[in-house]
Amino acid sequence: MTARLLNSRDTELLERARRVVPNGVWGHMATRAIAPGYPQFFSRSEGCRVWDADGNEYIDFMCAWGPNVLGYRHPEVEAAALARIDQGDIGNGPTDTMVELAELLVDTLDHADWTLFQKNGTDATTVCATIARASTGRRKILVARGAYHGAVPWCSPSVIGVTTEDRAHLVLFDYNNIASLDAAVDAAGDDLAGILLTAFQHDVGKDQHLPEAAFLAHARAVCDRRGAALILDDVRAGFRLNVRGSWAPYGVKPDLAAYSKSIANGWPLSAVAGTDRFRDGAGKILTTGSFWYGSAAMAAAIATIRILRDSDALAHTEAMGNRFRDGLATISTRHGFTLRQTGPAQMPMVLFEGDQDLRMGNAFCLAGLRHGIYLHPKHNMFLCAAHTAEDIDRALDAADGAFADIVSAGILAA
Repeated sequence: MTARLLNSRDTELLERARRVVPNGVWGHMATRAIAPGYPQFFSRSEGCRVWDADGNEYIDFMCAWGPNVLGYRHPEVEAAALARIDQGDIGNGPTDTMVELAELLVDTLDHADWTLFQKNGTDATTVCATIARASTGRRKILVARGAYHGAVPWCSPSVIGVTTEDRAHLVLFDYNNIASLDAAVDAAGDDLAGILLTAFQHDVGKDQHLPEAAFLAHARAVCDRRGAALILDDVRAGFRLNVRGSWAPYGVKPDLAAYSKSIANGWPLSAVAGTDRFRDGAGKILTTGSFWYGSAAMAAAIATIRILRDSDALAHTEAMGNRFRDGLATISTRHGFTLRQTGPAQMPMVLFEGDQDLRMGNAFCLAGLRHGIYLHPKHNMFLCAAHTAEDIDRALDAADGAFADIVSAGILAA
């Protein structure tokens, strides 16, 4: 299954796109920015595999940057969505599918009394912040340094085209640092509307850290004491770590939470789930979109959540993640490299020790492409339920070949 790594079709498409689209491709999926030759355009996907525009096949460890949780084109999910399309996707208002999905989410998530639907993760985090402000009558939202909550001016990691006023009411603190959080709370004073936290610390290019139980409990207590909203940004991790919400194992319930990516196995959907305390605020704000009641994605979400709830899909994905992690550790050591593998095994961050300029990581990922595995050198990756033990073992064989290639090219551990 070694990839041929022909890039002619990909290069042609990128050249054509650049004439009619700024930069050809935008946002986080502009993977040509990783290194020349990285595939940018894809032709199809199935299970845990993707094929680029030139027909090169890869075992995929990005899973569409998170949405693929059960496997690309999962038959049950696709059947549910297509059946809904046959009835009609978008009309003058919602279908009964919306009510059914809302009931399912409230029944499944351990913190939810109600829910609202959107299309993208940024939509959901923005709605959470708006509800927090509407409910409390305050303005300040506390966010961790380096955390990603979306790509609109109030939270974008880029300052290009963003004004100081857009971020005037954000107050920064350090994730998992109680003293830093308390300082931010004091800075917000009586204007504290909410504390917004990712499910775990997954900043790009850095080691990942799970939340410390004491830190989450402290954040919950602060919000209770100050009358502010504790907001969980579960866009990236939700329905991949725990079907009840990523903080369910910690026993900490958020007031508001944002979900997307895995919620509908690749169909475009996001959701905000909240508690009764914030129901009135949610009912007062204006939050809307022309496609937000699309019922095909909602039908896909119903199928996805039921499968995740009623099967061992998440436990299997975690087991495959640990199999991949353990294998990579053994292989890298044999080739003289030390890896830092952090975060949940089903959402791994893999960095090379001493690789400040990503020279080793970029070379390894490019070599991996030649052997038929699609990896990322500085973003957390994703596994899905379609990864089998055989897939993982084939991927580890490919990784072994990739390590050998970079050593042969003279790229050695620092």
